[in-house]
Amino acid sequence: MLAYSIIIIAFVILFLLYSVLAVRMSPPVTVSKPKGSLSATGARLYDHVRYLTTDVGSRSVGEYEKIEMARHYIQSILTDMGCTFALQRYEYNGKLFSNVIAAVPGERKPDETVIFGAHYDTVYGTPGADDNASSVAVLLEMCRALKDHASGRTVKLIFFVLEEPPLFRSDFMGSFVYAKAAKARNEAIQAMVCLEMVGYFNDRKGAQRFPLPLMGLFYSRIPDFIAVVGNLRSRWLVHRVESSLRQGCLLPVETLAGISLIPGVDFSDHRSFWIMGFPAVMITDTAFYRNPAYHTAYDTIDTLDFAGMDELLKGLIIVARDLTDIPQ
Repeated sequence: MLAYSIIIIAFVILFLLYSVLAVRMSPPVTVSKPKGSLSATGARLYDHVRYLTTDVGSRSVGEYEKIEMARHYIQSILTDMGCTFALQRYEYNGKLFSNVIAAVPGERKPDETVIFGAHYDTVYGTPGADDNASSVAVLLEMCRALKDHASGRTVKLIFFVLEEPPLFRSDFMGSFVYAKAAKARNEAIQAMVCLEMVGYFNDRKGAQRFPLPLMGLFYSRIPDFIAVVGNLRSRWLVHRVESSLRQGCLLPVETLAGISLIPGVDFSDHRSFWIMGFPAVMITDTAFYRNPAYHTAYDTIDTLDFAGMDELLKGLIIVARDLTDIPQ
């Protein structure tokens, strides 16, 4: 029995290595759509990513000035929009780092919160267009769309710091700092939606890979969809977010509610909320199962599909409204 278990585990590991290496060996797809061909919202998404990837560039924990440049940019855009925000500051290695928290108070149950979050740091040496400027850009435009929304519950849109290695899965992740404090103050978090790499799409059949063998029999092998991923306790949220996305946008949607042993299922800020017992899901383009530029210097703006991101934004606005709505 032990021998069979070892064989199965070895097979899964080999499949995972094959899937990731197969993606990495493919050249990144260059979209190269001119900014002028985008909608007004798409053009703003482009401008956010351009600033974060070109003007700021690599913004890792070891590049404090770059982290601060990214934070100041987020704050300046929120200020220009007229969005109210606050900073959650904490110390790491003798320096202060900040989560940026924009909030739209609920009218009927303001103490109940729904959170959307995205991290704004990168791995050292990468401009981080998909990972994770794409999500920061979408979250900023969600702030614009929702700032005057009259909702039942409070919606918080949080820009987390220090998600990436070497602090990933540590107590110094911005999302962990927030979730731990939320647990301590008994914040009534109804749902958390993590945006993690949401800009890489193409129509190359077979270019989509998966963490487990045979998943390609049940999911699309064309990397043109957005995925909603949760754990078993959050599967109700997975399906609710899926339903709202399908109503609000034209992107194909795939879902997975599984255990954290499946590689990639807990690879972002939603994990911090799971640890504290809150329901949370990740919305993603599937990262290294699709994007060969993951955590490399080739994760650049020319590989992103801003029309796809614009479409996703429409769906996320519906998700936010559905999750914060309280029926009469």
